[in-house]
Amino acid sequence: MFTPQGPTLRELTVQALSSVEHGYDLLAHKFDATPFRTSDRLLGAVTRTLETLGPFDSGLDVCCGTGAGLGVLRAVCAGRITGSTSVRACWPRPAAPTRTPIWSAPTPWTCPSAPSSAWRSASAPSATSCRRSSASSSAGSTPPSARAAPSPSLPAPPRVGSRPYWILWGFDAAMRVRNALWRPPFVMYYRTFRLADVRARLEAAGFEVTHVPVESLGRREDGSPVCRLVVARKV
Repeated sequence: MFTPQGPTLRELTVQALSSVEHGYDLLAHKFDATPFRTSDRLLGAVTRTLETLGPFDSGLDVCCGTGAGLGVLRAVCAGRITGSTSVRACWPRPAAPTRTPIWSAPTPWTCPSAPSSAWRSASAPSATSCRRSSASSSAGSTPPSARAAPSPSLPAPPRVGSRPYWILWGFDAAMRVRNALWRPPFVMYYRTFRLADVRARLEAAGFEVTHVPVESLGRREDGSPVCRLVVARKV
């Protein structure tokens, strides 16, 4: 997709008709060559914002996928960092020259059945989840015993009627039609991960929630930040 290294139309079609787990297993080796990988610009901006909140000890990237976000934790954490994913094809392999440098890092990776087990296995006092969409649902699954919650970077919603608005709306509509007609479902939506919902779920689990503007990404015409970091601390 969009680059010679990305998945072909046939591969995307096979993925679209697969389950979430199997679909990502099929395309994990090409995912970093697609526009859906979290951009270096966003990762760098989140890193700079987190540096103002640290220092941190150990860290955990929940639903880390191919590991692009682990570099953020490596930059802000002094201790052990852990990536958690249920997609086996995303696990690091000794020889993967076409992948990002993250694979050569001494980072433990786990494959928990749920995000809560990742918290127990990593014993991480801080965690982050740099995601652009609702594919990362860990914010609602964090056990109350954790001292810090995933910190999703949430972009401001596009203006109603704008091109990005209709692109996201169309993607979600197509995904809902697909899941209504085909099994197993493939769950990935872009318009269901709202800031108010994230905050409500974290507060219900006993966290104190604040929003930190990611200033290096700029502000919109109305003065609101383009992106906010959701920071949750155990009360």
